[in-house]
Amino acid sequence: MQNGPAVRRRKLGAELRTLRTGAGLTSGEAARLVGWHQSKVSRIETGASGVKPSDVRLLLDAYGVRDAQLRELLLALAGSSAAGGRHRWWHAYRGVLPPTYRDFISLESQACAMRTLETSVVPGLLQTPEYARAVTRAAMEGVADVDEERLDALVEVRLARQDVLRSDPPLALNAVLDEAVLRREVGGPEVMARQLERLLEAARLPQVRLQVLPFTAGAHIGLTGPFVIFSFPSISDLDVVVVDQLTSSLYLERKGDLKAYSEAFNALQKHALSPGDSLDYIAGIGHGA
Repeated sequence: MQNGPAVRRRKLGAELRTLRTGAGLTSGEAARLVGWHQSKVSRIETGASGVKPSDVRLLLDAYGVRDAQLRELLLALAGSSAAGGRHRWWHAYRGVLPPTYRDFISLESQACAMRTLETSVVPGLLQTPEYARAVTRAAMEGVADVDEERLDALVEVRLARQDVLRSDPPLALNAVLDEAVLRREVGGPEVMARQLERLLEAARLPQVRLQVLPFTAGAHIGLTGPFVIFSFPSISDLDVVVVDQLTSSLYLERKGDLKAYSEAFNALQKHALSPGDSLDYIAGIGHGA
């Protein structure tokens, strides 16, 4: 099982290898240009070892990479503060967030597009504060005493994540919601009514596409569980699938896995209502239909 950092390390290494070969350099020649041993270039390209942003910058300069967007993305993958504060705001919550959640937020902040199937709850990027609190509190069940301070911090994080929809450019969110998401009364009738209104507001944003998968669609591939597919600017090979499990998250990067989940998402979209009909459906549920 790969974790988020390992996936990004491998993908960063693969992209650097592609840029090196595109520049017509062998690994030995690249190493001499930057004053390293060839083994260091090899370890970076295979993802066997981490790489500092300063080292990535050296390689990009050696390979003649001038594309500002590509440079920023690769530096962000290496953990560079040069990628901007947006990519690192969650570090203030390191004592609250588990590593898997930090990995997820890191990917979300760097992605240009997100496709998600949700079968139980509203996507975090579209939750109201009250709904987010109810969901977070439920997720903390099993703890003898719910720490209200920790709960507040986790809700703050969930709401802060939503800034990606207002950034420039914004994250493109494409979500398929099982009808159970809309019918499950989280936080009580008033909280749920406001949450449905929030979905209607979000669905009218140009960067958000919502589709409802009604119960009448019957059995479908989404019954296997929710998942997220992140896509990144400039480099399609950086796409990652994230599948949540009870105690961890599974990060899938193989082309076969990406193809399978992309095809599954496309199939779910065909089974789902159109965006326009989905808006009507959500409004109908909100009015007690």
